[in-house]
Amino acid sequence: MMTRRYNSGGLIGGSLLIGLGLLFLLAEFFNFQAWDALWPFFVIGLGGLFFIGMFAGGKSTSGLAIPGAIIGVIGLMLLVQNLTGWWDSWAYGWTIILVAVGLGLWIAGLWGGNPGERRAGVRVMEIGFVLFVLFGAFFEVLIFGNGGPLLRQAVFPVLLIVVGLYLIARRSGLWPQPSLPGTTPNKPSGDQPSQPPQA
Repeated sequence: MMTRRYNSGGLIGGSLLIGLGLLFLLAEFFNFQAWDALWPFFVIGLGGLFFIGMFAGGKSTSGLAIPGAIIGVIGLMLLVQNLTGWWDSWAYGWTIILVAVGLGLWIAGLWGGNPGERRAGVRVMEIGFVLFVLFGAFFEVLIFGNGGPLLRQAVFPVLLIVVGLYLIARRSGLWPQPSLPGTTPNKPSGDQPSQPPQA
């Protein structure tokens, strides 16, 4: 197992050095001026290297999905912000990192065959998304409301309604909750059949 982890670390480190070298060669010999627009792809690629290491290392390295998801999602956020100039979204964008943690847990559970980890990942993603909607609505509607685009002001109230309906449906039992394999839903004590006394 140690050899497999060592090989995964070498694969990630080597790929990172190769990517940096190619990037610097492009900048030096081809007057590569698109760095201002494309630099978030470097962060996304760095996250992808963790997934390469996970796939190469087998099920024992499933934990690499967590930093891979975090770095990759941060790279996607930076790409959107860099293209749109929506840098003030960092006021609540940090909640997406929590979603990324949940995504990494879910992928790690899927790759490593751990249903409990998958379920924990879904729960963390739900919490992160609810926080994203709450903080996003607070900042976009109440703080940035006068100067923000109309689309941003309209999206978060709609998301608040959707999240509210989801929470009501989940608490009332209308939304099905997945159970772990090998477990049975809890039944009320009155529904359990009585067992005959053993001799």
